[in-house]
Amino acid sequence: MTRSRSIVLPATVAAVALAALAVAVFGSGAATAAPTATSARSATVKVAHRGLGKILVDSRGRSLYMLTADSVGKSTCFGACAVNWPPLRAAHRPTVGRGLKVSKVGRIRRSDGQRQVTYNGHPLYRFVGDTKPGQTNGEGITAFGGRWFVLSPAGTKVRPHRSSSVGGGY
Repeated sequence: MTRSRSIVLPATVAAVALAALAVAVFGSGAATAAPTATSARSATVKVAHRGLGKILVDSRGRSLYMLTADSVGKSTCFGACAVNWPPLRAAHRPTVGRGLKVSKVGRIRRSDGQRQVTYNGHPLYRFVGDTKPGQTNGEGITAFGGRWFVLSPAGTKVRPHRSSSVGGGY
């Protein structure tokens, strides 16, 4: 079981690198479905029900992630990291969906001067590997100095629901 886990991580890192390469080589035409770090006037943070439970998503239903390497109110994701994990940006106060606390939503200033949305102090990101709403392909990935997790409405990393039944899995 340990061996399969060690194979999955390099494969995930390779997929992230290939996504970044596709964007660099083919430009925005190759990645139209993937999220980008836009400097939108306003952003939306809302709740959606996914396989992991209730999680934070953006206005298009794309999963929002936190990076464990970030400190409260400070992003450490720049350069290649921000290409693969585009920050959720907003020039103005974000719109907050039902089920979330307005007091937990904020913005920080990034090193490029643009504002990034935070929830419960965690800077929020999307993942280029999530090409359509409902995907959580970035969940649990270790990359760019930390681990990536989707956030719950409480502002903490989501704890996946465990099945009470025991299957004959592998």
